[in-house]
Amino acid sequence: MEGIGYIASLLIGISLGLIGGGGSILTVPVMVYLFGLHPLLATSYSLFIVGTTSLVGAFTQYRKGLVNLKAALFFGAASVLTVFLTRRFLVPAIPHDILTIGNYTLSSSVLTMVLFALLMLVASIGMIREKNNAAEAPECPECIRLSKLLGYGVAIGLITGLLGAGGGFLLIPALVFLLRLPMKKAVGTSLLIIALNSLIGFAGDLGQFSIDWWFLLKIALIAIAGIFIGGALSVKIPGGKLKKGFGWFVLVMGIYIILKETILTLPQ
Repeated sequence: MEGIGYIASLLIGISLGLIGGGGSILTVPVMVYLFGLHPLLATSYSLFIVGTTSLVGAFTQYRKGLVNLKAALFFGAASVLTVFLTRRFLVPAIPHDILTIGNYTLSSSVLTMVLFALLMLVASIGMIREKNNAAEAPECPECIRLSKLLGYGVAIGLITGLLGAGGGFLLIPALVFLLRLPMKKAVGTSLLIIALNSLIGFAGDLGQFSIDWWFLLKIALIAIAGIFIGGALSVKIPGGKLKKGFGWFVLVMGIYIILKETILTLPQ
């Protein structure tokens, strides 16, 4: 299964390069089901992998002038602190056994995967239903206010901290509709926010888990290579159709994880 896991790691980066997001939603399932990691450790590894790949992607977008630094810093002011506190204090406080009903015990591992699968369902629906707008509203610099972003930033930080997901499918609509950033600039800006959130969140894990740095760096480098491959392919492949197809794939995977972690594991 490890060989398939390395291929999947490349695909994570390719999807980020092709559609500007989505790949991070597969990182935790890849770590759990293909590499056999514990779900909580998988969320930690996911933060590092998503953070490093997004940072590389953000740098390439910044060189093209497609990153709004003010929006990224204002958004990150709330979300980065929330991610760090969540990883440092909330995640370690989660008990191994959450709830017991009869012969069934809901463990933290199962809860993590089920919540992640629900996140996948929400993300997939957003990708499937997304419509391409031919005309975009003009950029609105005065819309970028810290007070406007605090609540949304905290919510993004909680999701990233608990589940190890970058949250690009939530960030991009917020940047487009709340701050009125053009879509391409919203994608580039979201990559920088995801990088900040994920890497600061991973820093909160240091000392909490035993990290296999060689394995982690290998996966991150493979995913980073995928970003450049995806960026090259994006010139030839229509992003809209690709995103919908990827959305259907994520939807099926989310349903499979829910079935696997709940119905298929119930005591007979």
